[in-house]
Amino acid sequence: MIDILLAGVGGQGTVLAAKLLASAAASKGWKVRTAETIGMAQRGGSVTSHVRMGCQGEAVFAPLLTPGTADLIVAFEPAEAARALPYLAPDGLLVTASSALQPVTAALSAQPYTAIAVLDDVRAALASQAPEAAFLVVEEAPILEKVGASRALNVVLLASALAQGRVPISIEELKEAVSACVKPRFVAMNLEAIDLACVSE
Repeated sequence: MIDILLAGVGGQGTVLAAKLLASAAASKGWKVRTAETIGMAQRGGSVTSHVRMGCQGEAVFAPLLTPGTADLIVAFEPAEAARALPYLAPDGLLVTASSALQPVTAALSAQPYTAIAVLDDVRAALASQAPEAAFLVVEEAPILEKVGASRALNVVLLASALAQGRVPISIEELKEAVSACVKPRFVAMNLEAIDLACVSE
């Protein structure tokens, strides 16, 4: 069983990323279940997508992960990485974007929210709570600038995560899922973003 948690902010493509993973898993004949906890996503709130894959032929009965079980967490924003941290398995992999999105509360605060501070906190938490876990910060901004679309963030992070080899889904299988699930006019842009993400690894 492979358990994956995707954590982001409304509009970042978290739900589509879960759909891509589920499509790639299903194409391999695996049983797969997904679920979203969306909340106030339309107002810039948190979105989490749970993806559970029976990679060895096992049935998947429940769609939601429990804390401490995620083999992989993909965070679309540093604060969401911190929020999702309790779900990471002791030897799991946490992949996060490097750029921060300023919530309204942070913009009004006397102390500004910075990605560097949050990422430092995440590193410290991992060092003390899950020293066997792996942590990857993806510098996504140059890739998104090259493809000319911030909406490609989800596939950039997925490609970066899959390139680490923790989940037995290949980059080619991710590309096939993109071709099957993404609107035709956005396929080429997403495939380019995947290639650029793999080159930058």
